Amino acid sequence: MLSLFRPFAVLLFGGGLLLAGSPALAQSGGSPDPEITTRQEENRTIREYRLNGRLYAIEIRPASGPAYHLVDQDGDGNFERQAGDTIRVPEWVRQDS
Repeated sequence: MLSLFRPFAVLLFGGGLLLAGSPALAQSGGSPDPEITTRQEENRTIREYRLNGRLYAIEIRPASGPAYHLVDQDGDGNFERQAGDTIRVPEWVRQDS
């Protein structure tokens, strides 16, 4: 009976080690959550996206019309309009995260 239990114990213990290491692997591959500052200006809502203190995107939601994003793609301070509903964190921001 003990000999039958041993392989299962090894599998359970080994599986536990794999599961214990999984969150660290998953976190290192994903994007960290940005700090989002929201403010209201006249007839629009502005959301600023920062990571490591660096402003990399601005979302503008007018009272009428579709929302749009301005993104600094290469860290030079020039924000360009980006199409789509999602904001991807540029590589220059991720390098220190």
